[in-house]
Amino acid sequence: MAASLNKAMVIGNLTRDPEIRQTGSGQAVCSFALATNRSWTNKTSGEKQESAEFHNIVAWGKLADICGQYLKKGNKVYIEGRLQTRDWEGQDGVKRYRTEIVTESMVMLGGKTQSGGGGGSFGAPSTSAPVPGAQEEPPVINADDEIKLEDIPF
Repeated sequence: MAASLNKAMVIGNLTRDPEIRQTGSGQAVCSFALATNRSWTNKTSGEKQESAEFHNIVAWGKLADICGQYLKKGNKVYIEGRLQTRDWEGQDGVKRYRTEIVTESMVMLGGKTQSGGGGGSFGAPSTSAPVPGAQEEPPVINADDEIKLEDIPF
């Protein structure tokens, strides 16, 4: 059987404060939404276009505790994880679906000019001390822009 890959990587801004709760067995779970954007120039009209995507993010265990404690609405983060779709039947009897990124690692992107700190990296192999990020506008990268290695924040 051929191997498969389920990997999602996004950089964006939190659209709301994280919600943290405990499962029946006491495991922490944190959920929040992340907005990513893109912009481009319409080839025919020359007009600048923009669009946003909204991603549902879920973190478990220690990473959930860290996300719940240090992330706030507006923070810019890098999330790496896997896509998972859940389904359930609503009270109205209609089957509903929700696709989420189940977080395996998270990097807070804030830069040294904000809060005097920098970014913190969190995930399965990480033992970094958490450093809270700060609010910042989401990055806008045009498809026509040249991306240099030194411009990548991680």
